[in-house]
Amino acid sequence: MLFQSWSFLVFFVVFYAGYLAVKRTRLNNLWILAGSYFFYGCWQPWFLILIAYSTCVDYFALAAMEKSRHKKAWLCVSIVNSLALLGFFKYGGFVVENVNHILSSIGMTLSFAEPDIFLPVGLSFYIFKSIGYVVDCYRGEVARERNFVRHAVFVSFFPILLAGPIERAKNLLPQLRQAAKVSVQDATDGLSLFVVGLFKKLALADMLAVYVDKIYGQPGQFQSAALVLATFAFGWQLYFDFSGYTDMARGLGRMMGFRIMLNFNNPYLADGLGDFWRRWHISLSSWFRDYLYIPLGGNRKGRFNTYKNVFITMLLMGLWHGAAWTFVIWGGIHALGRCLTRGLESSLFCKEKVPKFLKQVFVFIFVTFAWIFFRAESIGDAAIIISRIFSDSFGKAGFPILFVVMIFLVWLYQFVYESHFRRFLKFSAVRICGFVFMILYLIIFVSSAGESFIYFEF
Repeated sequence: MLFQSWSFLVFFVVFYAGYLAVKRTRLNNLWILAGSYFFYGCWQPWFLILIAYSTCVDYFALAAMEKSRHKKAWLCVSIVNSLALLGFFKYGGFVVENVNHILSSIGMTLSFAEPDIFLPVGLSFYIFKSIGYVVDCYRGEVARERNFVRHAVFVSFFPILLAGPIERAKNLLPQLRQAAKVSVQDATDGLSLFVVGLFKKLALADMLAVYVDKIYGQPGQFQSAALVLATFAFGWQLYFDFSGYTDMARGLGRMMGFRIMLNFNNPYLADGLGDFWRRWHISLSSWFRDYLYIPLGGNRKGRFNTYKNVFITMLLMGLWHGAAWTFVIWGGIHALGRCLTRGLESSLFCKEKVPKFLKQVFVFIFVTFAWIFFRAESIGDAAIIISRIFSDSFGKAGFPILFVVMIFLVWLYQFVYESHFRRFLKFSAVRICGFVFMILYLIIFVSSAGESFIYFEF
């Protein structure tokens, strides 16, 4: 069930009515768990076996960790189990493919059959959420949840199950332990946030996808202008698609009385690459910072080790997105950019002499260039796109003017949001007009439930 489908609407109406009825009773978390498992099971029933297994292993590993003197051993049991699940389902085929390539390159006729493994949607997100929770318990930063149902709800909470945010236990578990009152303000704010996400997905992301898919599907047939605009369009498509899902997830949570963490904060207004990663996919970038970069040593052991840690973190972050070398290269580009600009961004010259707008333009162009490897079907396609962008004739782009207008309006809104004129956006009249516009646009111009979210693939 996609959030933008009629089947989800029916599901949520029934679930929400039941949720409000049992919210102040002991059945509250059991109802959320039943709804979450039903929602997930509608994708593939066998997904439930996997998430239930992962939940049980972590729950009992945490219980053993609490009582045992060998806490690190139980921590390892949990993490190894989680990474084994992720490694098998997400990277099994990738590993076999590369092993066969290596064997072939050295002249060996031996090859292994590539397994036909189906990646369960949401696996990367709830595995990382669980790992973070277990590590926090090991560090003593959060208390273990003794109630199994509540623990299972934390892992499977359906608004954020499929594509995050990768919520932290210290934020979500306390909200599950006490049934907060759902106010009219919660319901209206949540609905507004859901509609904003729906608009981003259907009116913007899916419309841009038509153009992007056409160009990137056969990049060798298009000239520089089309490839440049398709690359810029993909950057916005990805933002609208993923932030749209996050807005809908946070909106659903808000309607239920939950405050889910912010995952995007106008990332294309970042004035540095470090600032970009503090704004883009915040739950993932902060996860890698807290559970990989800092444990590796962070920036505490000199410049060389700092850069080494940045490269390791960004390469693994790229690999997290998908089992393909294009994602590793994408991570490597960001690692290189971060290392080259890290000192400059913190310098007095950059802070005081370089206009903020120029820094924002640089970051946007750099990030957009890196998106080529994120979107391209192969390294070969990425090479074709880059070579044609810089060497081919400009040609005709054929980019619909409506998309240009819509993107400009979104960018203008973000600039206003981060300026001293932000207070005008809080006026009721402005918010109501925006809400009505989005509803009317969806009714008049959008004729289908749209495509699946891009990050479901990761």
